[in-house]
Amino acid sequence: MTEIIYMTQGNVSMPRLNESAVQDWIVAVAATLNQRVGCLTYVFCDDAYILETNRQFLGHDYYTDIITFDYTNSRHIAGDMVISLDTVRSNAEMLGVDYRGELMRVIIHGVLHLCGINDKGPGEREIMEQHENAALAMLPQGVFLND
Repeated sequence: MTEIIYMTQGNVSMPRLNESAVQDWIVAVAATLNQRVGCLTYVFCDDAYILETNRQFLGHDYYTDIITFDYTNSRHIAGDMVISLDTVRSNAEMLGVDYRGELMRVIIHGVLHLCGINDKGPGEREIMEQHENAALAMLPQGVFLND
């Protein structure tokens, strides 16, 4: 059974997502990789929260846009994804892209990690980007409530 939970930490507002449309999209993307979606939790936070999470759980002393905790079993992908909306916004500005599009890229990036796509080794970043772009091409209209 698919269950996607959204929550916030720190001083951020919940993104205005059409949760049903986002869930359908995530399920469809996972299916293209022969995966089924179990329980996913998205924690939207600020830079201070993600930095502390990165230090506490990974021993890294830097900001990032997403940290994915993988609880996948053989039947369903599952995990917690902590997303810094501050970093998503600054990355969007730096790259000259739309904030909402960048947020959706980060949301699916975590799912792709849970599906077994990596991005740290030689050539893996390009493979991840190909999967992100394919997933974004599947993104339906109306994933934001004010669309």
